[in-house]
Amino acid sequence: MRFGRRLGVDVGDARIGVASCDPSGMIATPVETVKAGPGAIGRLAELVTEYEVIECVLGLPVGLSGREGPAAKKVREFARELKRKISPISVRLVDERMSTITAQGQLHASGRNTKNSRSVIDQAAAVVILQSAIDAEKMRGEAPGELVEAET
Repeated sequence: MRFGRRLGVDVGDARIGVASCDPSGMIATPVETVKAGPGAIGRLAELVTEYEVIECVLGLPVGLSGREGPAAKKVREFARELKRKISPISVRLVDERMSTITAQGQLHASGRNTKNSRSVIDQAAAVVILQSAIDAEKMRGEAPGELVEAET
């Protein structure tokens, strides 16, 4: 497992959930929800600097069949824009299938009302994405997912 803090990012049309982990990669925790739109990349770049991260892990919305749809295309473009902004920090895309449903289930199990907690759900989904990625890296001994290259 590479040493260093990471950001987990759940990109949505309206909101972007953000999570971070400790430098040893033991546990992911929620950070904040960023409003999607023109200032989102800039805010994430600020968080990269503030948290001194070595990597950003973005959830890639893949269908249960494994196919990518329009949402995945948007996330791929967002990931390329983020990479251009924060280079040389690495950006990775990981399969986020079921992350929001898992997050909602965990929040519900902990007694949280998820009906009016969209921003909390987004952060919890980012936690699920990041925790899955760091757990996978520990098990396999290599970084999970797909490394994003900044196209110029």
